Amino acid sequence: MTMATLSIILLVALFAATLIPAFDLGLAALVAAFVLGLAADVATDEVTGFFPSGFFVLIVGVTALFGVAQLNGTLDWLLDLMLRLVRGRLVLIVLVPFVIGAVLTAVGTLPAACTAIVSPIALGFAARYRISPLIAAVLGVTGIISGLLSPLAVYGVTARELSEKQGIGLPGSAPVSFMLGGLLTGLIVCTALLVVGTRTGAVPSGRVAAPARPTAPDRPAPDRPAPDHPAPGGAASEPPAKISVSTATAGTATAVHAAPAGTLDQRGVRALTLSCLLAVVVLSVGFDMNIGYLGLTAALVLQLVLRLPSGEIISRIPWNVVLLIGGLLTYVGLMQHLGAFKQISDMLKVDGSPMLSLLVVCYIAGVTSFAASSIAVFVTAMPLLPPLVAEGVSPVGGVLALALASVMVDINPLGITGGLILGAAEPSARPRLFRNLLIYGLVSIPVAPFLTWLAFGWW
Repeated sequence: MTMATLSIILLVALFAATLIPAFDLGLAALVAAFVLGLAADVATDEVTGFFPSGFFVLIVGVTALFGVAQLNGTLDWLLDLMLRLVRGRLVLIVLVPFVIGAVLTAVGTLPAACTAIVSPIALGFAARYRISPLIAAVLGVTGIISGLLSPLAVYGVTARELSEKQGIGLPGSAPVSFMLGGLLTGLIVCTALLVVGTRTGAVPSGRVAAPARPTAPDRPAPDRPAPDHPAPGGAASEPPAKISVSTATAGTATAVHAAPAGTLDQRGVRALTLSCLLAVVVLSVGFDMNIGYLGLTAALVLQLVLRLPSGEIISRIPWNVVLLIGGLLTYVGLMQHLGAFKQISDMLKVDGSPMLSLLVVCYIAGVTSFAASSIAVFVTAMPLLPPLVAEGVSPVGGVLALALASVMVDINPLGITGGLILGAAEPSARPRLFRNLLIYGLVSIPVAPFLTWLAFGWW
């Protein structure tokens, strides 16, 4: 038995062990990486090098910033504002993160940065209005996928550059075709989720009352009166967040702290917080700066200016999620080093027509992307396309099918996307959301590559 095969068996065993009460998958994955490294004669320093330090900075920085926004009431105020814009229609509420994700990604925001912005909004709505956290999160990420192949987006630019480098002749209409392909995919998935969600009750129908506006700019608003129509499940909409209310996640009050004397009034606090959030978005998008470090910097500035308790901010960072995803990605990095994913890909190779070969390449990309960076998988798989194009596969269709097959399996708890989603969820909802994301990701492996190949292989 090779070390690659052993690593695959051990990964399956790790997931099976999650059925044991109190079993910590992240901690066990780190131990498994250490033990497997010893067995495979891989230096411990090299195994440690697989730890995703970039992910650590990203999720800590972003969750710290949104923790401040939750602590001072700004995030709840934003959610209330978005609710007013859709006039309380619950079906439209779940579409807000979808639209935000599509727009941000289409103008060039990196997918991880966009996920970090969208996830707290989507999960905040889910916590408030008893919407399925899975559907809320998937809709937000699907919006990101919708804009991922625009001419300004990272995948759109990468697809064109790699095609030129690999000698794949793309027509002049290729950028528009890529953008339409991503948008069409997102809209189809969005429609399917809304149909399933509304019929199963995962997305409640009807309206909730929009929160009352503050009666004075310098004072917290009084608790809003009970709405005419209660929220789904009989729960009325919550009162608007006050400046002194601390929340573990949007809509879930956990502690109350008096605002320090001499600090900004409620409007000033919101203006400062929104300015910091906007600065993080602009600097990360326009100047390609690291959103994790930007988030840490903005959180520190807000904490010092507003005199917020540092312990309250640090406690809002989901350290268990950092351990979970960090441990898993460390183990996955070792698996890649041992050639486990290449072995999985080799098992999927079959002889056939050019279109059938394209389907196999899409499955290879989908399987590998499940536990690896989708952009890295896309770049790695692109050299497999030129021979297929030479045999008659559409250049636009081949690139589009491969790109979407790589990203459609990203919604799982083994990557940065899943980690940011889990970090934005309520602590009590995380175990179930982890299982649901894992199931969703596993189901997407056989389904997504086939559907992308079927829909776009002929373009």
